[in-house]
Amino acid sequence: MRISRKRKKVEIKKIFFYNEGIKAPVVLVLDNEGKGIGEKDTAEAIKMAKEQELDLVLINPKSKPPVAQIMDYGHFKYNQEKDARQKKARQHVVDTKSIRISLRIGKHDLDNRKKQVVKFLNKGDKVKIELVLKGREMQHVSRGFESVREVVKEIEEMEKIRTEQPPEKQGNRISTIIVKD
Repeated sequence: MRISRKRKKVEIKKIFFYNEGIKAPVVLVLDNEGKGIGEKDTAEAIKMAKEQELDLVLINPKSKPPVAQIMDYGHFKYNQEKDARQKKARQHVVDTKSIRISLRIGKHDLDNRKKQVVKFLNKGDKVKIELVLKGREMQHVSRGFESVREVVKEIEEMEKIRTEQPPEKQGNRISTIIVKD
């Protein structure tokens, strides 16, 4: 039995330096509303932030001079994490769903497969339509290609789709991949 181990994606968190963590000697300071105050020594800018009971957060460390803003670091960090959670919730991972048909499939079964394909396409997934040739059917490869093209054409009448991979033979299978346009 084969054991598959999926790798976990490592999220890269953006680190913001604040107050004494800022190593640059001079920074371009922005106030709480985002208006420019001007270039200041880092120690002087931290002192200004402490007087307002706020933090000095390094926003753009790569610019010359680095840009820092006076703000509440805890509130800022909370908003960054909240935005990241919302982005993650909105994203959809595109899967490739597979539908198997044969040369001798019944009309009712084929209709059910087409409904499944439309459902998968509406979810935003790719669909791989696969026709399996068994035994003597291997001599009728041209009929297999016709069947796959016919199924794609009938699905095209129901939904607006585009063929990502045209029908091609791989061993005893003929497959094509379609996506919603």
